[in-house]
Amino acid sequence: MTSDLTQRLHAFMADEIYPAEEVWEAQVAADRWRPPPIVEELKQKARALGLWNLFLPDPEYGAGLSNLEYAPLCEILGRSLIAPEVCNCSAPDTGNMEVLARYGTTEQKTRWLGPLLAGEIRSCFAMTEPDVASSDATNIRTSIVRDGDDWIVTGRKWWTSGAADTRCKLAIVMGRTNPDAPRHLQQSMILVPMDSPGVTVVRRLSVFGYDDAPHGHCEVQFDEVRVPAANLLMGEGRGFEIAQGRLGPGRIHHCMRVIGLAERALELMCRRVGSRVAFGRPLAEQGTIRAGIADSRIAIEQARLMVLHAARLMDEKGNQAARAEIAMIKVVAPHMALGVIDRAIQAFGGAGVGQDTFLAAAWAQARALRIFDGPDEVHRETVAKLELGKYPVG
Repeated sequence: MTSDLTQRLHAFMADEIYPAEEVWEAQVAADRWRPPPIVEELKQKARALGLWNLFLPDPEYGAGLSNLEYAPLCEILGRSLIAPEVCNCSAPDTGNMEVLARYGTTEQKTRWLGPLLAGEIRSCFAMTEPDVASSDATNIRTSIVRDGDDWIVTGRKWWTSGAADTRCKLAIVMGRTNPDAPRHLQQSMILVPMDSPGVTVVRRLSVFGYDDAPHGHCEVQFDEVRVPAANLLMGEGRGFEIAQGRLGPGRIHHCMRVIGLAERALELMCRRVGSRVAFGRPLAEQGTIRAGIADSRIAIEQARLMVLHAARLMDEKGNQAARAEIAMIKVVAPHMALGVIDRAIQAFGGAGVGQDTFLAAAWAQARALRIFDGPDEVHRETVAKLELGKYPVG
């Protein structure tokens, strides 16, 4: 099944996605915060070809693929900045759909999961806050207070990806419901419709100058937002539990996609150096260029093998058993991609840092990934703690 999907997805990328990238760029440039029509056209084609919701392991909702089976498909999608959305496999919707599929009530699934699966709406995940170090989620200060049959949500979030999209109808918000509970039972997650009174998109944030329109990364204010008690996910104090279930697949998906990003960068580099001449010789004959190509290929293969190993372990033993492997690839994959993309930028010279190739945007995306879903330092700490735990104290 994966082999067939891989062939179909490669063909779809060649026939539809790559030719549409310039159209997408032109449509976004014409109206930055209006969803580009080309995406909706491509979504219909992807769905008709069965290239839809590939990330969901439950066949009731998606393709029914394991993490290991999805890995090569996710890598292919990662080669383009628009392909994941076209196949309804883009963050943060993927993580939010997994949360709803795994933890949502029947009512929550009917109202929100169905439209998300159909690609009719989009969503955002509001966790990180500007006033605290959110890499330690116990610092989160947004309050979720019970008031009769409702919960009242108050707080400020940022890096809420997708909140600027006009199709974004739902935010999954993490906040504190009981500050007196044990440290990891203070937080809960709640579903907040984006049109609720008191929800304000304060500003759109840029990533190294890129605003990622029409998706956006936003600062969002929740001013005493009242939502029904039934909107709480799983129950009070279950926020960390849900977060762990969400972040494991989310992190590995990021790593899968960034490998695709690196593969495309290397491909562009090889094509470039084969067609340019400097100092009397093609760039492809320059020793430093050839060494960079070799280093890039070695690094990509190493990262891919680590990701596949983590995916297999997640499938066989669960996310908790694969904690070290997930943490390791979250450090390795973005570092690898940054190195590969940087070498490609060098080969392109001035063109590599401008808007005529996707390399600068790809570099910005890979660099930001060293922070998103947990910074390198947190993942290294996880690896070190688990490694030291293998040995008796003293």
